[in-house]
Amino acid sequence: MSEFYNLKAETLQGKDFPFETLKGKTVIIVNTASKCGFTPQYDGLEKLYEKYKNLGLVILGFPCNQFLKQEPGDSKSIDGCLMNYGVSFQMFDKIDVNGSNAHPVFKYLKKKLPGIFGNFIKWNFTKFVIDKNGKPLKRFAPITKPEEMESFIKSIL
Repeated sequence: MSEFYNLKAETLQGKDFPFETLKGKTVIIVNTASKCGFTPQYDGLEKLYEKYKNLGLVILGFPCNQFLKQEPGDSKSIDGCLMNYGVSFQMFDKIDVNGSNAHPVFKYLKKKLPGIFGNFIKWNFTKFVIDKNGKPLKRFAPITKPEEMESFIKSIL
């Protein structure tokens, strides 16, 4: 069994979310921020999710305040931003993606899919794709729009 399924995280609503519930699903994990130039990617992610969720696509969003303090709010204000973008995919409590306090999910993903500059996340909206067997397959840069990921996602669903 993949290590991925041993991971868990806390949702924005404060509930435990075990990744073992994702078995058989194609997953996109993204670190997000509500005051970033890439924040409009919420819209593209939501469209991908709506289009492919019935085929097993799951998107998990992790708010992070490590890049120019672009996610300053608490759970309530983050939730408000998500409503503005119509986000219906699963969002999690605010976390760190880099440094000694990095969330275990991102420690794992960075180890399995390091970026071109090494084992850290460069910016908000870095996207990781995990296949139906829990294997991290591909890392997409913040500048890659969700719609540019669509053909890859379709090919592995």
